[in-house]
Amino acid sequence: MESEFHHFGKYMLQIGDTIISLELLDEHFVCDLVTCKGECCIEGDNGAPLEEDEVKIIEDLLPVIWADLTEVSKEVIRKQGVSYVDDDGEPVTSIVNGAECVFTYTDESGICKCTIEKAFREGKTDFYKPISCHLYPVRLQKYDEFLAVNYHRWNICNCARILGGNLGVPVYRFLKEPLIRRFGEDWFNQLEIADKELKRR
Repeated sequence: MESEFHHFGKYMLQIGDTIISLELLDEHFVCDLVTCKGECCIEGDNGAPLEEDEVKIIEDLLPVIWADLTEVSKEVIRKQGVSYVDDDGEPVTSIVNGAECVFTYTDESGICKCTIEKAFREGKTDFYKPISCHLYPVRLQKYDEFLAVNYHRWNICNCARILGGNLGVPVYRFLKEPLIRRFGEDWFNQLEIADKELKRR
């Protein structure tokens, strides 16, 4: 495949209308749920970012996941719905006590997980979970001319960086499935080509 990416110094590259941080290639990451217990689902100041169409998808999913939600989550959803608009004017998932996502549940081993993903794995829906959750630790930022694809550092994910480093797995390879879900296989193949070519320089 012919290379279709553009390299901008040591910080970023471009594929189509996306500007990608080279940290996706240089940093390492593999989720370590045994250690972190899914803390990213219950920590933070806002809910998970949602695409506009995801709000309706999740609303339609409520009857499917309702039994798996906590009573306090159900109460929040009854009062304000599955989402709210954050300070940046973007929709995010509703949260409990200013931190915990309403779609979180705790499994028998004490790990916080997503009721939407649980429904997907049980074959009850073809919607995996919000793309922002699936893509983490990558965050997307929309601009007029391009979409920024950035690596987000959060101290609760230190164990994931350690595990990724030990296994030698760069961020973009750990996120192959969600990156293809969001951008397509051709885009991901270009990212692989960029990684190989940049490492040869």
